[in-house]
Amino acid sequence: MEIKAGTLLREINSPADLKNLTRDQLHQVCEELRHFIIDVVSVHGGHFGASLGVVELTVALHYVFNTPYDQLVWDVGHQAYGHKILTGRRNIFSTNRKYHGLSGFPKRSESEYDAFGVGHSSTSISATLGMAMASHYKGERDRQHVAIIGDGAMTAGLAFEAMNHAGIEKSNILIILNDNCMSIDPNVGALKEYLTDITTSQTYNKLRDDFWKVLGKLPVGKTFSRSMASKLEASLKGMVSKSSNLFESLQLRYFGPIDGHNITKLVDTLKDLKDISGPKLLHIKTVKGKGFELAEKDQTKWHAPGLFDKVTGEIQKKKYDLPQAPKYQDVFGYTIIELARKNDRIFGITPAMPSGSSLKYMMEEMPERAFDVGICEQHAVTLSAGMATQGMKVFCNIYSSFMQRAYDMVVHDVAIQNLPVIFCLDRAGLVGEDGPTHHGCYDIAFMRCIPNMIISAPMNEAELRNLMYTAQLETTKNPFVIRYPRGEGVMPEWKTEMKAIPVGTGRKLKDGKDIAVLSFGHPGNFAAAAIRDVRTEGITPAHYDMRFVKPLDETLLHEVFGKFKKVITVEDGTVVGGFGSAVLEFMNEHGYKADLKIMGIPDRLVEHGSPKQLYDEIGIDANGIANTLRALSGINVAMI
Repeated sequence: MEIKAGTLLREINSPADLKNLTRDQLHQVCEELRHFIIDVVSVHGGHFGASLGVVELTVALHYVFNTPYDQLVWDVGHQAYGHKILTGRRNIFSTNRKYHGLSGFPKRSESEYDAFGVGHSSTSISATLGMAMASHYKGERDRQHVAIIGDGAMTAGLAFEAMNHAGIEKSNILIILNDNCMSIDPNVGALKEYLTDITTSQTYNKLRDDFWKVLGKLPVGKTFSRSMASKLEASLKGMVSKSSNLFESLQLRYFGPIDGHNITKLVDTLKDLKDISGPKLLHIKTVKGKGFELAEKDQTKWHAPGLFDKVTGEIQKKKYDLPQAPKYQDVFGYTIIELARKNDRIFGITPAMPSGSSLKYMMEEMPERAFDVGICEQHAVTLSAGMATQGMKVFCNIYSSFMQRAYDMVVHDVAIQNLPVIFCLDRAGLVGEDGPTHHGCYDIAFMRCIPNMIISAPMNEAELRNLMYTAQLETTKNPFVIRYPRGEGVMPEWKTEMKAIPVGTGRKLKDGKDIAVLSFGHPGNFAAAAIRDVRTEGITPAHYDMRFVKPLDETLLHEVFGKFKKVITVEDGTVVGGFGSAVLEFMNEHGYKADLKIMGIPDRLVEHGSPKQLYDEIGIDANGIANTLRALSGINVAMI
């Protein structure tokens, strides 16, 4: 289905084309750009509300600045669809987030206009400051550097670290704070309250506006020198105590707040700010989902709704041939409540992912025991550690790729002190269309090398419940990792009675001969399907669900290597240092000789696509495992 752009938008193939338009025409461009995003995302899917909220800002930035020489860094990148459309990718935008198509986020290798690759939040100010400092060093004093960051991403420590540094540099950096009171879920914390206060402070804003009007009328560059303007600016700003503005306290010149949907005001303000050197911050107020009424009203639901009818707003439901199994994250969300009703020491913590992790259910039922701490993974881990010192059983739920940000805290604050924090790593394995910034490839490897850690993965929903039950027992004294994938499991009837699993024990699912398959976590279902297929061909592999990668079930492994000379390990983590490596280390330690095939995520970046496409690409789907079993059995797979 071809989606046509509006009459002005279809003529814009680069920001140079945009600059040829009059200021009055920008209103129409914004309208057409907004409708084009709605048209494409409704049919092809993707993130939605964030890009609608910055349409006017996107147009203004490319109209005023000389991109790509002037550099724009979009924090996270959910909001960069308009940016991609205006920078030569309109005609292929329907491939966004599709296999071998455009990335859902800015990506340096995709376009010269994508100044920095993003996907995780709160990196924009640091990256932009680095660019600005390098340009300053090279003598490129006319070059502009702009970081566009939301108030949700601003809660992260990295953003404050960067602002603290930016304030003492002379580099030419503009931070645009897109304040819409949302990330994926509503924002939390004191910063949210502060931004509300500064937005509504009549005293501060009147003084600021008076200063801006005076400075704007001065004939800088003619009879009034730029140094005189700077002195006047310092004097006028002395009228307002620095303590009244957080950003001024960090030596960032603060401007705003202004209406982020007023294209004329944005263009005028950005042109003025181009002439002010040094670090500065522009505060704009926007509405996430602007221009699509349902997205404005339910911003969490419409962050990334999937396919929908743009007229009625009806979101298409996925079609299933079999009874639908629940999502792993929902099983977590309901199970933690079930456990917490019986154990009053259980708490839930998540860094800004209450909906994605399904901790929102506990937050609604037990608000005094479940907390969203904002985009602060490091804080989430150490907060959990502090609670654990007081005897609490904390389920710290963080996406696998987000846990990378808190690695030091896992080592220093949890493992060294051997505190029984329970890490529920959602989105383990290949997550799909979000691509390499979100794939949970590395957690097995980076957790396995830490002393005191217990590392587990359920093959299905019942096993997830059992592992959660085991982790919260008083007899469990170590940090406990439970990793599970994004999306649907395999058990429509998932609500089983929970029971403890002895730590470090696996289970034999099927006896066999000649070949043994050792699986870890959800890919055990791929292995089970492959074994069913090849058994019809006379190949009879055994299947072991190991459940734990640390500690390994050595009794089970002695059985496997005492009986089988051909062994396959299957995992949805990197083959470097992961589950297969642990088995190989066991073989080496005990002197076993066997033909070991390690199947998992290869030592390269896996790009975006549906999980089915990606698992097929790397060969650890049921078909790939079946072909490996055939090859080990001496069957020429190419002849099948």
